Amino acid sequence: MKKNNITSVDDYIAEQSVEIWEKLNELRQVIKRAAPKADEAISYGMPAYKFYGVLVYFGAYQNHIGFYPTGSGISAFKKELSVYEGSKGTVRFPIDKPLPLMLIKKIVRFRLKENEHKQLLKKKG
Repeated sequence: MKKNNITSVDDYIAEQSVEIWEKLNELRQVIKRAAPKADEAISYGMPAYKFYGVLVYFGAYQNHIGFYPTGSGISAFKKELSVYEGSKGTVRFPIDKPLPLMLIKKIVRFRLKENEHKQLLKKKG
């Protein structure tokens, strides 16, 4: 599935099957609309979005799309995410179900505000 020589999100998405490719593009667009100033990169071998630090990562797997909004992104939306498998910093969206795009948008915006707040505190301190 994934090759070690991936250097861009375009490359990462292009390597996936059509079914996963479509979902990843949908996810990517939601993230970019929610955080238009975020830098897009490959980190830990998967797409990452950064603005004053990491906002979110995502990754494609055989049966799910892993979404990594850090521990705070998971805990802040614990109730809404409870219908999905996951762990402290991860949620798994099944391939055979629609992505919860509005929830993803809310999580990305939450992480954006969180990182902006941390940056503001750094400048004051």
